[in-house]
Amino acid sequence: MKRNFDTVKRLVIKIGTSSLVLPTGKINLEKIDKLAFVISSLMNKGKEVVLVSSGAMGFGLDVLHLDKRPSEISQQQAVSSVGQVAMMSLYSQIFSHYQTNVSQILLTRDVVEFPESLENVTNAFESLLTLGIVPIVNENDAISVDEMDHTTKFGDNDRLSATVANIVKADLLIMLSDIDGLFDKNPTIYDDAVLYSHVPEITEKILASAGGVGSKFGTGGMLSKIKSAQMVFDNKGQMVLMNGANPRDILRLLDGKNLGTLFKQN
Repeated sequence: MKRNFDTVKRLVIKIGTSSLVLPTGKINLEKIDKLAFVISSLMNKGKEVVLVSSGAMGFGLDVLHLDKRPSEISQQQAVSSVGQVAMMSLYSQIFSHYQTNVSQILLTRDVVEFPESLENVTNAFESLLTLGIVPIVNENDAISVDEMDHTTKFGDNDRLSATVANIVKADLLIMLSDIDGLFDKNPTIYDDAVLYSHVPEITEKILASAGGVGSKFGTGGMLSKIKSAQMVFDNKGQMVLMNGANPRDILRLLDGKNLGTLFKQN
């Protein structure tokens, strides 16, 4: 399928913890700076951008000088709460270098399931985008729980990004990963793995291609990205899964470069 993103005006970009936090546990300042540059460039071109950013846990571990995620949920919530402040502070500082204002929106699943609160958050997104502000979205990890009678967790930020793309009626969801896209089998194991350039529907074969778990800092995996793509399809949208090693590739993608895997129905 020939790609043409000329009509894309509003997009959601999702970046994961593994892209923001180095294997050492330190923050990847270079990556964040490049991402801020790219998003600011897009805003200057008249695009509207929402950033869904993981990383609260990774930032919190760094701030508190911890080498691993705590086992107790209450401690995880505390670390994420500390990390969210550090993450937003850094985003605000770096985006300001490019004369771009950012805001924070923390969501829980129940917010988007109740019509009144969904309308409120939809209005907030619209107002921010109209003002030329980049909403930076994360799950509210400090209070999210996943219990039988009260589920407030989205599960991971892959699915959160698909939910946000639907809320703001985005023309495109760009999901940045640590691999080049969806392959027919695990490219870290098989040298002959082939990258899917275009996926028009989620079939059993596509599901079988997904596997693995997230990094020690994050929670996502390829299967959650496939499920997110299905959510995008259900809402008549499109999504690109691509390598986030160089955020400037987002500009190349929108200019027509064949990068990553395009999830778009025929």
